[in-house]
Amino acid sequence: MTKIAWIGTGVMGKPMALHLAKAGYTVNAYNRTFEKAQALEPMVHACETIQECVHDADLIVSIVGYPNDVKDVYEEVFLHAKKGAILIDMTTSSPPLAIELAEKANRLGFTMMDAPVTGGDLGAINATLSIMVGGDESVFQSVLPILSLLGKTITYMGNNGSGQHAKLANQIVIAGNIAGIAESLVYAESKGLNKTDMLKVITGGSAQSWQAQINGAKMIEHDYRPGFYIKHFLKDLRLAIDEKGDLPLEVLEKVEKIYSKLANDNYSELGTQAIIEYYLMKMA
Repeated sequence: MTKIAWIGTGVMGKPMALHLAKAGYTVNAYNRTFEKAQALEPMVHACETIQECVHDADLIVSIVGYPNDVKDVYEEVFLHAKKGAILIDMTTSSPPLAIELAEKANRLGFTMMDAPVTGGDLGAINATLSIMVGGDESVFQSVLPILSLLGKTITYMGNNGSGQHAKLANQIVIAGNIAGIAESLVYAESKGLNKTDMLKVITGGSAQSWQAQINGAKMIEHDYRPGFYIKHFLKDLRLAIDEKGDLPLEVLEKVEKIYSKLANDNYSELGTQAIIEYYLMKMA
């Protein structure tokens, strides 16, 4: 398996594709905005169409924005990929869609996996992502060496769709965590405490988390440059709400409402750490 087609060269996809090229794989890349794929040259060959990107690839990997983007991409991939290719969608997407696409792929002579990631832009850059995989376990074992170039924790979760369910469960944890950090810093400031000192307490004890260490510091500095966009996190939270059925997931629902308010106030293109602005607006 030497030829890889990579679809999606945004904040996450760009460094991930480059890791594979640096490891010696031949990588073609496609992005709807051609210039974003072109920025990876000469290590990666930029393609102007999905057909050009995938036609002779042994492995096709996508990481795009939304479930409708995933569906559109694979309608093209199914038309132009060579039979026997392995397809891996690393987008955080809909579990039912992952199952639907895998079933169609199988009928057409392909094998498809869902393998969403967590770890943000820094995880992609440093190849320390956590990757959750759904699909055939023997195929998972065959692609594990490649996934290991992208992340440190690669976990087989079960049949198709299981990777997506795992990612949504992960996003529920992040929702509660990032909201809790914002509330803690707002509370500390309201009581006259130094926020930087408060963050040292949080990151030095049992409340420590990646979100506290990275996004807590950004909240204090009002640094809202996106490592992970609000618009994409809101998509994830809404997918989890769609899938939860009758489960009383109240934290999930509350945080989704907070991010919906921020999106309505034109914060969609900011990083998820901008959640603190919701609380600051409430205090004003």
